[in-house]
Amino acid sequence: MSTPFGRKPTAGAGGVEPRWVTTANDFDGYRIAEYRGVVRGIVVRSRSVLGNIGASVQTFFGGNITLYTDLCERARQDAYALMLRHATEAGANAVVAMRYDANEVAPGVTEVLAYGTAVVLEAAPRA
Repeated sequence: MSTPFGRKPTAGAGGVEPRWVTTANDFDGYRIAEYRGVVRGIVVRSRSVLGNIGASVQTFFGGNITLYTDLCERARQDAYALMLRHATEAGANAVVAMRYDANEVAPGVTEVLAYGTAVVLEAAPRA
């Protein structure tokens, strides 16, 4: 069967591939054969004192605060990678209903959470 990504999802040695993660509740042409549970990746980050000084200078001039943008992007990437690792450990080959959340846990310290439902997909039967 042809897939939108050129091949079927597998939970091989490489783990769950990013192309098999969606914010939707399913993948067209596939059925969820097994639910493996909620998986998550949590990262807690803070900016160094020097980074805060640099960001303060950027804030003074306005516009995108690239020091904070880079920190947030790295935190999301790390949380996402941890979620994929947990999905692989659960025996999944895909993640559905994926979401991000972020909370300030202390002044200057932020938690980033990536979570979703780990599933095993298989090709849907042809009608």
